[in-house]
Amino acid sequence: MKTVFTTLHSKYIHPSLALPCLVAFCRDDCGDLPIREFTVHEPQENVLAELLAEEPQVIAFSVYLWNRRETFDLIDALSAVRPDLRIIVGGPEVSFEGPELFAKHPGLTALVRGEGEIPVQTLLSAWQRGELPRENPNTLLRCGAGLHEGAPVPPLADLDLIPSPFHGGLVEMTRGFVYFETSRGCPYNCAFCMSSLDSQVRSFSMERIKTDLRLLMDRGVPKIKLVDRTFNYDAARSREIFSFILKHNRGSHFHFEIGAHLLDEATLELLGEVPDGLFQFEIGVQSTLPETLAAIDRKASLEQLEKNVRRLRAMGNIHLHLDLIAGLPGEDYPRFLGSIDRVAALAPHHLQVEPVKLLPGAPLRRQAGDLGIRYAPNPPYTVLQTPELSFAELERLRGISRLLDLTFNSGRFVRFLKGLSQIGGSLAAGMEQLESYWRRTGLFRTPLSQKSIFEQVGAFIDDDIERVQRKPLKEKLARDFAHSERVVPGNAPAFFDTELCEEEQLTVKERVRAEQEKIKGQGVKLQHFAAVFDHEGGAPGRTVLLFLYLTETGEGMRVKEILL
Repeated sequence: MKTVFTTLHSKYIHPSLALPCLVAFCRDDCGDLPIREFTVHEPQENVLAELLAEEPQVIAFSVYLWNRRETFDLIDALSAVRPDLRIIVGGPEVSFEGPELFAKHPGLTALVRGEGEIPVQTLLSAWQRGELPRENPNTLLRCGAGLHEGAPVPPLADLDLIPSPFHGGLVEMTRGFVYFETSRGCPYNCAFCMSSLDSQVRSFSMERIKTDLRLLMDRGVPKIKLVDRTFNYDAARSREIFSFILKHNRGSHFHFEIGAHLLDEATLELLGEVPDGLFQFEIGVQSTLPETLAAIDRKASLEQLEKNVRRLRAMGNIHLHLDLIAGLPGEDYPRFLGSIDRVAALAPHHLQVEPVKLLPGAPLRRQAGDLGIRYAPNPPYTVLQTPELSFAELERLRGISRLLDLTFNSGRFVRFLKGLSQIGGSLAAGMEQLESYWRRTGLFRTPLSQKSIFEQVGAFIDDDIERVQRKPLKEKLARDFAHSERVVPGNAPAFFDTELCEEEQLTVKERVRAEQEKIKGQGVKLQHFAAVFDHEGGAPGRTVLLFLYLTETGEGMRVKEILL
């Protein structure tokens, strides 16, 4: 028997971890188990042809909120061509579905709920023997004209029973990064999260974790993204893994989701030894409002989280990604803006603002009616309105989120954002003003290049900033641009003042000549740009800033700024 395990990723670079784990667990007595991965962007007929060319007896789909529609469209087409084909679905997007899914998709054979290793292995091994499964745990199975509901069973307690998909050669390692898990479950019960349904944390053995990590590091996987919901739930365990990485890493980078409030002194001291850029931490703040955190049953000390984030930020060696969630119970528009300002004050490298998604099975979805929360009925189930937030206010927050990505998270608008925050009184107030301009001019509907984003921000300054504050703010924007990409003389954005007098032009030429002499024979190419500034020279008054752009083979461009 041949069973094709497959899924549709949102991007080609995404490698599956779920499918290799399932295949590794099922391998011994379930027949031929190839893995085939596609994306939601590929034409359905292409994917259909690829799957049918395998001549399988069974196809098992991993279903997520980003691929649900495309997956079931594909299932309907497959069953039309091959009515004899057995089709299994599983994954977080369908774990809470019932008989109505079978009625809507007549070609569906089985629905696996929760973690799939035990139910999928039970089902496939029975079919491989030519039998109907006597027990099909955590599975809703079509049997003739009816459905059979298997009894619920707990997930695997001993995760080491899953053979390593990495050592088994089942994981694609050439896409730039791999997903890796050291544990399953989460000790917290946040109402918006599916992990709240599995509060019993189970870990792979330390020997297994180290063996798999060593393989990935020795293979030179560029990025290893750990999918543990709270990686550092056990401080001693996380320190041991961190230490192992520091000892054996050969150039891989690591992404962890952590609870910043759980970092103890010993762990913080160890993290101080991490080479710059090796680790990235994603930290869920979600809200800074105590009553909102209580409403979603998020038991984490905000004060300790902030203290530890400031400590990490002061170290400066770990990339910090902080998350806020809009639309949670009890948080209105003004107070959410306050959350943005409070988290931005921690100076994260990335500040993510996302509307809450009411996922199937999550406690918040079950409570939505009582809480007065309205949400989209189809994936990704985004909140549309709450008693505290209107649709229009949520839409404004979505716009602010997009602009945070373009400006704050890009790291290219540091001076401009500081100036805008001073003018508006806070970062959130300044982003509100920018969002109003972006929406009024239809820019959210237009893809923009980096230069175009800068130019539109310059137009915003002209349109929406008081006259006395325009020039200082445009000069900050100009400096940001000059450090973000090479300014081509004669093609500089309008917010630059390029009218140098004769004496200033001569001074620029002499300084450029001197700088060229310094790098002569080093294989470095020098290009330059100069502009006039009245407020960015360190003291009020007319000054010229010279920007030198230095490039050499195999290296990125370096920018050097000189005050003349």
